[in-house]
Amino acid sequence: MAHAVISCLHANLAAFEAVLDDIDQQGIKTITCLGDLVGYGPQPNEVVELVRERAIPTCQGCWDEDIIDGLNACECSYPSQLAERRGHQAHHWTANCLTDDNKAFLAQLPTTLRRDKLLFVHGSPNSQHEYLLPDMNAFAALERVETAGAETLFCGHTHQPYVRELSGGSIRVSVQQSGSEPAREQEMTLPMCRIVNAGSVGEPRHGSTKATYVVHDDVSGEVSIREVNYDVAKTCQAIVEAGLPEVFAWRLSHGFEYAERAEDASHVCER
Repeated sequence: MAHAVISCLHANLAAFEAVLDDIDQQGIKTITCLGDLVGYGPQPNEVVELVRERAIPTCQGCWDEDIIDGLNACECSYPSQLAERRGHQAHHWTANCLTDDNKAFLAQLPTTLRRDKLLFVHGSPNSQHEYLLPDMNAFAALERVETAGAETLFCGHTHQPYVRELSGGSIRVSVQQSGSEPAREQEMTLPMCRIVNAGSVGEPRHGSTKATYVVHDDVSGEVSIREVNYDVAKTCQAIVEAGLPEVFAWRLSHGFEYAERAEDASHVCER
């Protein structure tokens, strides 16, 4: 049975509706969402309400958490103070826009979901804010999956879709015995596991403006990354009309992250 995994909707209704249409056309009935329903985009209430209407099991993303707990929940790092100010602006706009009912829905979302050996998170099993990038140290990546007791870990947060197989790993431990006895070596072979990043429905940053999600075959284990066209210009116009930073529309129309590298480029958010 095919199973769709979506992430990072970011209040982009046009992209979300296009992805749902693509999922429905394939006859896929099971969908899991990895969070970040809101943030950056202009239609937070509409997106949350559509998730609720479709009864899609959903993890809490970092934006969902921050809207509920305030910016002090944030563990983010901004490349510049300009980027941080835009983040603040989007946060306050979204918090003021969301209905109390939709805020309550975001507040009760779990940080993880599990189906047998499949684990679903927003950032990592450790935190909604941790990035599991595709070039992350292999041992560290393996540790994230193995300690969570999963065989396949589905995540989002990076807005860059990928499938990473982690196999053939081993740990060799040398234990020095007391006295003159030689050291005793032990080698443990680590099980094969996998990290699957669903990319982003609402704010792709993989060099294309197409919304992305993944399809997992529950029988064969096969994973495919799908890209979906949507009306990008419609969302960009809505961003500008809402009074959100216009650079959000610019980067959405180019399909990658944008942040100024100013004199304060090493600035780190310390909330």
